Amino acid sequence: MSGGGRNLLWKVLVFAAAVEMGTGVALIVDPTIIVRLLLGAEAAGVGIPLGRCLGIALVALAMACWPSRDPATSRRPALRAMLVYNALIAAFLAWLGIAARMATLLLWPAVVLHAAVALVLVWAYRDATSTWRTRK
Repeated sequence: MSGGGRNLLWKVLVFAAAVEMGTGVALIVDPTIIVRLLLGAEAAGVGIPLGRCLGIALVALAMACWPSRDPATSRRPALRAMLVYNALIAAFLAWLGIAARMATLLLWPAVVLHAAVALVLVWAYRDATSTWRTRK
């Protein structure tokens, strides 16, 4: 991957990891606010501990996907994980908005953000894959 491509990939991974880290911490601290803003529903009963479990998982994903500054370190697993997560969460949130009619203040911006990150990661993955193949 060219220096510019590596730099873009690093920036996209940092951005995606930082967003998920912030969301995870917010879910751990108070899942009811995030659920209300994102889905327009109340988190009650088992929803509160499940929201906190999701927050812990997002913090772990963010930490696992935080890229190294060392260009020799492969970013492929982090790229793949963040791509799959962003594509699937964009699709799921869009489904919630359309089929389950749960659209609120943050739902559609979250769909757009995750879809955009997924598209940039697809582009970066294609660029990185062609570079990884030429190194072999």
